[in-house]
Amino acid sequence: MPYAIAVRTPGGVDQFHRVEIAPPQPGAGEIALRQTAIGLNFIDIYFRSGTYPWPVSQNLITGSEGAGVVEAVGEGVDLAVGQRVAYTMPNGAYASHRLIPAAQAVPLPDAIPDKVAAAVMLKGLTAQYLIHHSYAASPGETVLFHAAAGGVGLLAGQWLAARGVHAIGTAGGPEKCALAAAHGFAHVIDYRAQDFQAEVMRITNGAGVAAVYDSVGADTVMQSLDCLRTFGTLVCFGQSSGAPDTFRIGDLARGSLRLTRPTLFHHTRNPEWLQQAAGDLFSLISSGRIKVEIAQSFALEDVAAAHLALEGRRTTGSTVLIP
Repeated sequence: MPYAIAVRTPGGVDQFHRVEIAPPQPGAGEIALRQTAIGLNFIDIYFRSGTYPWPVSQNLITGSEGAGVVEAVGEGVDLAVGQRVAYTMPNGAYASHRLIPAAQAVPLPDAIPDKVAAAVMLKGLTAQYLIHHSYAASPGETVLFHAAAGGVGLLAGQWLAARGVHAIGTAGGPEKCALAAAHGFAHVIDYRAQDFQAEVMRITNGAGVAAVYDSVGADTVMQSLDCLRTFGTLVCFGQSSGAPDTFRIGDLARGSLRLTRPTLFHHTRNPEWLQQAAGDLFSLISSGRIKVEIAQSFALEDVAAAHLALEGRRTTGSTVLIP
């Protein structure tokens, strides 16, 4: 019987519970997917806790990326039953089976396993838009990337290195720093033992960096501003430590700085962008220029433990859930 793991009401991991669902029947433009792997992301925690508003009043099925096999197709769909696909969409992924719009499904090359696809659709496409669109880092430039040992960070470090960008990363503890250094970062700062702002200025001889990619939020945002060179860009794309409420627009005046707060799903609304960006990502993975670090795997029904590990910063790289 198909099932999902839903959140009763916004709150802690105790709100997770299993619910039986009807076998999905696709309508026009939709596919029914039997999921084989699901990605875990901090956005799942934001929705579970109520940090992000819910689209339903109760029993929200969270999860924003997955991969699996097409089991049925609706009218007007050119995908085939039995074809492997992956996707990233807001919510709905914590399930054994689900419906998705065919326009949001990306066919998987033979060289990309389901687990890898589930681990990189949200995180890899996030890395893609961050370093190509939010701030298009150029060869020879120096940038700072927080949470360098996380799922997005490990992919971004390799992608930046492939572009010829000098990337500085931050991570917590020697093991995470070593992991980030092995995935493209030219310098890695242990924020637990070092003042990352002082280290960035030392590494850059006082010049600062062209851009800071910050998914941490409250704990880092003000120092991130002070790491930027004149006319630098702060890219805020998450808030794992809480909302950066201390920031004021006037703070940008310290260096004629730029600020952007992008989200992935504004990008994926464009199917052409989605297919092109995913194609670029899969090509780099297939060629070996980007290696995907799946460091943790949990059964879908153990998602509460997975959330606690992610919130407690006890994970590295990507985590997948297996229905």
